[in-house]
Amino acid sequence: MTKLEKEIEEKFGGRLRTRVNGVLIQNEKILLLKHKMGGNKYFWSVPGGGMKYGSSATENLKREFLEETGLEIEIKRFICTSEHLAPPLHAIELFFEVEVTGGEFKMGKDPELSDEFQLITEMRFFDIENIAFIKKEEKHHLFWGIKSLNDVRIWKGYFNFENNCLK
Repeated sequence: MTKLEKEIEEKFGGRLRTRVNGVLIQNEKILLLKHKMGGNKYFWSVPGGGMKYGSSATENLKREFLEETGLEIEIKRFICTSEHLAPPLHAIELFFEVEVTGGEFKMGKDPELSDEFQLITEMRFFDIENIAFIKKEEKHHLFWGIKSLNDVRIWKGYFNFENNCLK
C-alpha cells in the first residue's frame, strides 16, 4: 500500500460517508476531475465531496465545487443517488445538475488532506466520445455506458453498479 493509499484509507475509509456531486455541462461537455488514488491508479469523476454535519446538501455541494474548481454554482435539480462500496471505502452519493454563477476556473485543493497528499491532478471538460476513451476502472461507474449527454440528463433512481463485494 502506498503512502497516498494509506492516507485515503485513514481519512475516508472504514465508515459510511455521504457525498454530494455536481454535474456541470457546458458546450455539450461535462466537467470531470482526475484524482490520484495511489500508485499508478487514477479516477475521473465530477466535482464533489463529503458532507459536513449541520450543512445542507446544496450548501455542501457549493462549498466542495468552489474548493475543487474555483467556481461558484447554483444547484438546478437532483439527478440520482449512487452507492460506492469498495472496502475500505463506502459512500452514498447524491448527484445534482449545476450551473456556474461566478468564480474563476482553477484547480483547487482538498482541505482535509495535506499538500503532500492532494488527490486532484487535472480538471477538464470532456465530450461523450472522450469519456468513452477513459478506461472503465478509471471513471465513475455512472459514466461507464453513457452514449449521449441525454443519458446523463435522464439518470433517475439508485445506482450501485460496482458493488461486486455484495455478490
